[in-house]
Amino acid sequence: MLGITFFDQFGEYIMLLRKVFTKPQKRKVFFVNLIQEIDKIGISSLWIVAFISVFIGAVATIQTAFNIDSPLMPTWSIGFTVRQSMILEFCPTIISLILAGKVGSSIASELGSMRITEQIDALEIMGINSANFLILPKIVASVIINPFLITMSMFLSILGGWLAGVLTGFVTTPNYIDGLQIDFHPYDVFYSLIKTIFFAFLISSISSYKGYHISGGALEVGKASTKAVVTSSIFIILFNLILTQLLLS
Repeated sequence: MLGITFFDQFGEYIMLLRKVFTKPQKRKVFFVNLIQEIDKIGISSLWIVAFISVFIGAVATIQTAFNIDSPLMPTWSIGFTVRQSMILEFCPTIISLILAGKVGSSIASELGSMRITEQIDALEIMGINSANFLILPKIVASVIINPFLITMSMFLSILGGWLAGVLTGFVTTPNYIDGLQIDFHPYDVFYSLIKTIFFAFLISSISSYKGYHISGGALEVGKASTKAVVTSSIFIILFNLILTQLLLS
């Protein structure tokens, strides 16, 4: 029964995407909606991304310094470890999980409220492709703005690591900078941004599906928001493993 339910939902999800990825009926309206979604999804998330990034970098520096207790380990390895952990894993994955909670629940509740108040039905009656009109701007906005958020997160987490290292006396500025520069590969950033694009698509599309296909009352909107966050998080972790194997092996 569980397998049937999963494949039913997966089929509905694919059919929804087919409706979403069609040519917008009015390009001007689409671009107006796109700008609004970029503001709601990206700009409103700047503060939470910045706050978490700085403290993740700071914690990573302190933990690395405590674990490197051998005099044979150079202090520049703190900067190196923070850089690698932030760029390769913490920023793209942890921040995407945070966005799944903030953005995903917002998308699901917005579409769910429109469904139970019959606004989506009204759009369909007027001959408008509601999936394309409502969901496509959200997906495109997420795919555009999330890489910028993750890039900002990388910078701020490394900055937070530097501040923590200098203020606690675990590492000096020259040693920290040396660690950031040693054996740096630009492909690492490219790899992280590719993951971010996939994660952004998963968050926006899964959350849209959960909100678009609800039925019932206000209670179902809350349930859809919870399911959107949980399902998005599960698929982020799953695709994190798959993409890491494909891109780094």
